[in-house]
Formats: sequence, C-alpha cells, structure tokens
Amino acid sequence: MLHLESIPAILRVLIVFCVILAAIRMKLSLGNAFVGGAALLGMLFGLAPLALAQSALASLVHPKTISLSIVVCLILVLSHSLESCGQMQRLFDRFQGLLRQPALNLTIFPAIIGLLPMPGGAVFSAPMVKHLGQQRGLSGARLSFINYWFRHIWEYWWPLYPGVLLATSIAELNLWHFVLTLFPLTLVAVAAGFKPLADTLRNSRANGFAQDRRPSPGPFLAALAPILVTIAGGIGAGAFLTARLPESMVAISKEMGLILALLAAIALVWRQNRFTGEARWKVISNPELLKMFYMVAAILVFQGMLKDSHAVGDVSRELIAWQIPLVPITIILPFIVGLVVGITIAFVGTTFPILITLVTNYGQGHLLPAYMMLAMAGGFIRVLLSPLHLCLLLSNEYFGAGLKQVYRHLWFPCLILLVCGYIYFQLLGG
Repeated sequence: MLHLESIPAILRVLIVFCVILAAIRMKLSLGNAFVGGAALLGMLFGLAPLALAQSALASLVHPKTISLSIVVCLILVLSHSLESCGQMQRLFDRFQGLLRQPALNLTIFPAIIGLLPMPGGAVFSAPMVKHLGQQRGLSGARLSFINYWFRHIWEYWWPLYPGVLLATSIAELNLWHFVLTLFPLTLVAVAAGFKPLADTLRNSRANGFAQDRRPSPGPFLAALAPILVTIAGGIGAGAFLTARLPESMVAISKEMGLILALLAAIALVWRQNRFTGEARWKVISNPELLKMFYMVAAILVFQGMLKDSHAVGDVSRELIAWQIPLVPITIILPFIVGLVVGITIAFVGTTFPILITLVTNYGQGHLLPAYMMLAMAGGFIRVLLSPLHLCLLLSNEYFGAGLKQVYRHLWFPCLILLVCGYIYFQLLGG
C-alpha cells in the first residue's frame, strides 16, 4: 500500500494546485476552489479532520484575515459607490481637454481609472479611448491593448490592490517599503506600453485638440478627491497607528489605517452625492462583497493550511536537496498559476508562502523584497496574458478585437517587463 509520506511533497502540492486550477476552469468560485484545495492539502499531508478544522478556524479568526477582508470589501464599496452615483463618469468628463495631446489622453485616462481596483474596470476608460483612437485611425486591437495595458500599470505596487496587500501580509514586509521597491516596474510598464503608440505619438502635435481654452483642473481633482483621500489618509493613518498602537497590534496597523481612510472616502462620496439610505443599502448589500470577503478568507485559510500541514517546509527541503536554482522557481511558479487563474490575489496566495520559505531557507532572507518583486513581475505578466482575465475579455468585446490580434501587441511589452524585472532584481542584489 502506498503511503502519502512516500510521495514527494512537491508532487502532492502540485496535485493540489492542479485540482484548484481545474475547479476554477470548471467555473467553481475562487472561494470554493481554495477551500476545497485547503482540505485536500491537509489530507495529503496527513492532517486529521480535527487538525484540519482547527487550522481553518485559526486562519479565519486571525486579525490579518479579518482586517484584510474588510479592506478589500471597503475598496469594492468605494468603487461601487463611485460607479452608481455617476462620479466615475464625471471624472471621465472633467478629464477631457486637460491635455492638448490626444495620444497621451489615450493612455492617461485608463491609468487614472486603474488607480481604483474594480472587476472589469477597463470598460470605464474604453469610451474615451475609442473616441480619441478612432479620430487617429487606430485599429480595434490596438485600442483594446492600450485600454487594457495602461489600466494595469499600477498593480505591481499600488496599495489599494488586494494582491499587494496580501503579498505584504504573507511576507510580513512593510507595505511602504514594498511599494517603493516595486514602483519602478510601473515606469517600465509605461515605457514598454508606449511602443505600439510610437507612430501615433509622432503625429500627435499636428492632430491635437482644436480647443482654444484648456479647462480648469479643479473640477477633475474634486471628482478624484475620494481616491486621493484614500491614499493620503491610508499612508498618514497607517504611520500614525504604527507609532501609537501597542506592539501586539502593529502587524495590522497598515490595514487599520486603510480601513479608516476608506471609510472617510466612502463617507465623502455619499455626502457629495447625497446618497439616500436606500442607495447606501444597495451598495453595501451587493453580493459581490460577500463573495470577495469569502475569497480572501478562503485564500488565507489555504495559506494557513500550507503552514500547518508543514507542506511549505517539506517542499522547500526537497527543492534545496534537488539543487533547483531559486530564481527560476521564483519566476515560473507564479507565472504558471497566474496564467490559469487570471487574478493576482490567487497566484500570490498560492505561491508566495512556498517562495518565502524557500528564500529564507536558501539563506537569502535579506533579499526577500527583491524576490517578491521578481515573483510579482512573473506572476502578473501571466495574469496579463491570461485568456481568463476579465478586463481583457471585456476590452476586446468593446473594441471588437480578437484575442490573437491583441496578443500581437501584448507579448512584446510583457517580454520587456520580464527582462527588465530580472535586471532590476540583479541591481537589488539578487
């Protein structure tokens, strides 16, 4: 009879990954897929039913799980509030004309919309990109690429993205140190994304707005105020709470700072737009909130099971014994999961616990931020290329572009991003 202990730990973990990915491909919710994966993982590593339940319960009631789930849900409340009251549309309207070069507007507005994470957010910037792009004779595939690529230039480090929050939580890294480390990836993404626009930019001066008078930026900044309040308030409140809270609560100070800032931003939106009680209830009773809370909790339960089952340690020891280089593992593992899942928080939750332990056991703990940067770059490139990515599907549908046509524009910037990410990793001491 075959004993579980005789099966390599890496193979058992890969079996769990395959089951999770297959469940997602079968349209099972991410939450259910990760809960099932956590249970299977525990069983494959010999945990008794009581130990499985204790591990899941401990993860669910952990302050990190609760605070991170609340942050993600509040981000969705803010997004839905801005959408339902028309403030996102006003942001769009007030931005038009601020810049004289339409070619720059093509990229900047998707980037502005990308500051606020929302499922399928590419559809918000699509109308403006289409309006400006058609004037310049750009194809639907190129416009879809522009709208999609520049919508996602922030996701490597922007502190409102759940994947970033989860990565810093799992790695126990300072959020703002992580932000500063990964920020250069956005500069690379912007530069790489401009290549398909080269001809457009060369001719932009001759075909600028025929507008005599540039509108005041005041109304635009007023519409952008909730996002500014969230970021500035999150940074300020997080720093204040870190300095004032007892040591036992410092670990969740950044999440608490973001919670306070998000509540202030939501209150500002509701007040500015005179939300009625019915409108507020409609936003906070959105089923998406419960699904997102469940998904974050399920991913953190899976992360907890990786630790409690000793799967992470066993896999780490095997990879070290097999002398597999750490850098390829750091790139390839998130790369594979990101392709199939098509969402950042999923590849972070599944692969980062293993990578973090590997980095530590290889004696590279002092370079953990550099390895996390490389893992984020590798995983997110695959998320961008994933045919399951909602923004890619919606953007292609809006512009009437085929997947293969958009991939022709997408593959080269992704390659540039991966190469530059590796060079940056080397500069960080990797």
